Amino acid sequence: MRTLLNIIWFIFSGLWLALGYWAAGIIACIFIVTIPWGIASFRIGNYALWPFGREVIETRPAGVATTLGNIIWLIVAGVWLAIGHVVTSIPLFVSIIGIPLGWANIKLIPVSLMPLGKQIVDSDRLMPGYRGA
Repeated sequence: MRTLLNIIWFIFSGLWLALGYWAAGIIACIFIVTIPWGIASFRIGNYALWPFGREVIETRPAGVATTLGNIIWLIVAGVWLAIGHVVTSIPLFVSIIGIPLGWANIKLIPVSLMPLGKQIVDSDRLMPGYRGA
């Protein structure tokens, strides 16, 4: 079932969202100082390409640098990527088969707003009862 949802997701949302994240990652990597945001953008772009069967979890807190980095990301790219998630989720919610896809799109909004300090893991590797961020 995971594979089927991922294939449908890839066609209707995943490719377009991943391209947006990868474009933000390329722009961030052009400037040396913003490479951490570029790496986070590529990581989340890969997650947005094929999300079912994976979860986003919080890593150990890195302190003030992560918080400041997330605030800068929120202003520069996070809002635009979150808008992309909302826009692509609306048509998915219209059809019954698209409801889980629309919900997955909404679940990606928090990580699109604050990507630093997050890790993407396989759902099978999570401890029982643990849910991601």
